Parts: sequence; structure tokens; C-alpha cells
Amino acid sequence: MNVTFEATRELARRTVSDVRHPDLDPYTLDAIWVLYDRVLRVDPQRLRDPARDRFLLSKGHGPSAYYAVLAAKGFIPAAWLDTIAHLESPLGSHPDATLVPGVEISSGSLGHGLPLGVGVALGLRATGFHDARVFVLVGDAELDEGSNHEAMAFAGTAGLSNLNVVVADNGSASLGWPGGIASRFDVHGWSSATADMTDHDALHRAFTTAHPDRPHVTVATTRP
Repeated sequence: MNVTFEATRELARRTVSDVRHPDLDPYTLDAIWVLYDRVLRVDPQRLRDPARDRFLLSKGHGPSAYYAVLAAKGFIPAAWLDTIAHLESPLGSHPDATLVPGVEISSGSLGHGLPLGVGVALGLRATGFHDARVFVLVGDAELDEGSNHEAMAFAGTAGLSNLNVVVADNGSASLGWPGGIASRFDVHGWSSATADMTDHDALHRAFTTAHPDRPHVTVATTRP
């Protein structure tokens, strides 16, 4: 299955991934779609290709958009979208890497995805897969977690140029920072860009910005 963004939005509307918030808006759909449609080197027929790019959804408590894109790109059957959180469904309210083809990590506990992404990026560099990239999508509120600060500092110092972070900024963080979210990465030596979440061309430019010898973050902004 390979469909348009508009059709993928309809797929996302079929999903309810959080029983506490049945009207949850899958606002990360634009960013995930642009990654899978225009950036990531991944193939549902070669799930274990060691040279593939990796996408890690740290914001795993809201996977509706992720599941919809995986269905649109042929990783999972679209029929699975109607069974999220059912007892026998492989699609849980958090994605499970042991059950869902194409999912790289089981996630949902905030603050884990970026440290895991640092480890994956280091592993790829150490094993010679220098062209394989790691993209980690985090929520803005996740940046309140201390584990992310350690990961950001280490990645900048280590010059992990194969590491890319997308921050879904919907203004839900409880803390504010002078200069905005990007400044928190800049101070650790990252490259940074900011784009509107609904502007696909701007997202694509941000995701593909050259950043030799250092990691890169894209702050994708959206407001209700």
C-alpha cells in the first residue's frame, strides 16, 4: 500500500490509540509523513537491512500518526488500524518493536528515545555504516526529562553527525527557555532549524540540512 498524504490523514482518523483521549489529534502526522515519504531510506521488504535509516518514535504514547504512515508505506496492513488497543491486536497504545514491522523501539516512557537514538547512532558509526542515519521524534515536554539533557550533551561532544532529532513543539512543555527549544541544543554544539509542522517543504529542507561533524535538531512547531 502506497497512498497520498491526504489518504494517510484519513487512515490516521480511523485510529484511537489512547483510550483516555479518544479525540486525540495526530498532529505529528506531517513530520512523520515527510520523513517516510521524502527522507528515510527504508524498505518494508528489507526490514533488517543493516544499512537502513532508523526512525525512533520516542513520543510513543501517541502513535496514531506513526501507525497510519506505516500502513500507507506498506509496513503493516491498513486493517490493523481498526484494532488498536484490542486484546489480540499487534497495535498497542504504545508501539511494540516485537509486534509491529518497521518499528525500531518499543516506546512510550518519555525521555528514553533520544538516549536510545544516541546509542544506535554510535553503534552504526562503530560498525562502519556511516551513511545510515537515525531520526528520533520527541515531544517538547519530554525535554523536561534529565535523560535527554545528558543525551544532548553527549551527542554534541561526540559529533554524532548521523543523529537527527525532530521536536514536536505544540507548546505543552511546563518549562520555558530563553531563545526557545533550539537554543537548548545549540549550546551543546548541535545544528538546528525550526519549521512549521504543516509546511512539508520547510520540514524537508530542515530534515536534510547538511550538518557535518555534529548532530541536528528540527523544531517542528504547531499550536492548537
